[in-house]
Amino acid sequence: MEFLTDYGIFLAKLLTFVFFLLLIAGIVVIFISRSKQDDDGHLEVKNINRRFENMNLVMQSHVQGKKEFKQSIKEFKARHKKKGGQSGKEPPAGRLFVLDFKGDIKATEVASMREEITALLTVATDKDEVLVRIESAGGTVHGYGLAASQLRRIRDRNIHLTAAVDKVAASGGYMMACVADHIIAAPFAIIGSVGVLGQLPNFYRLLKKHNIDFEQVSAGEYKRTLSLFGENTDEDRKRFKQEIEETHELFKEFVAENRNQVDIDKIATGQHWYGKRALELKLVDELRTSDDYLGQATSSMDAYEIRYVRKKPLLEKLFSVGIRFTDYFS
Repeated sequence: MEFLTDYGIFLAKLLTFVFFLLLIAGIVVIFISRSKQDDDGHLEVKNINRRFENMNLVMQSHVQGKKEFKQSIKEFKARHKKKGGQSGKEPPAGRLFVLDFKGDIKATEVASMREEITALLTVATDKDEVLVRIESAGGTVHGYGLAASQLRRIRDRNIHLTAAVDKVAASGGYMMACVADHIIAAPFAIIGSVGVLGQLPNFYRLLKKHNIDFEQVSAGEYKRTLSLFGENTDEDRKRFKQEIEETHELFKEFVAENRNQVDIDKIATGQHWYGKRALELKLVDELRTSDDYLGQATSSMDAYEIRYVRKKPLLEKLFSVGIRFTDYFS
């Protein structure tokens, strides 16, 4: 009798565990299905001039006397009333559109950037300018190749493109920056690293030690070079090295095509430089922060920050960190 009681308790616990497991699985499935049904995201456009004006008013409210501040408010309202009275006229020439790109290994931000560029190209003219603030140490070749191609769309429409690097634009990040007509960088920003790195672990000896066989079938002489689990040969390593060299040559050609003022053989060593040295090597055109550039630009231009907010599916949120072992810049 005691055995049946214990068995009943055990069975109840097991069924409860299975029930909660199925419940969690069901919730995950519902979230995934809903994320697929929802729109991908939405576009946000913010007026940078207005933000600067609000900052200015806040500061004036603290440093000015009441009489002076009232006069400042009066002038502020007069300027905006004048702007409002210009409705129906031609849009002001020389607008500045600002994009931000913070890259990871896989350049996942390119999904949002392509939408931002598509949106701005519907209104931008050759009188306007685009400022892209890049922060990336590089990543996959195909990811950053696509990101650079997206920026090229702006140049192809004869719209002036400026790249700003406040912290780092190395390897794939510099591949993006070199597309711009003009590159500005902070004095200690990291620039360059025009090189290619491929690396991966190999578990062959570990598997062999534990008598675990690994089978792999391929068609095509070079379908596989280095392997994660199989035994690598000198021929495999030679072919892998050749692939890396070919990718490096393509990278060099791309930089030389977009920055013909650089000595490509001198800068394509895989090294990186700080902003001041990068200026001497003509990797950048000016030492300046993006904040300073925006502050000056907004004194004569209407500036708009464009951001595409993408809704990530649940599984992408849970497994957002993915790294390929080979074929990436670093």
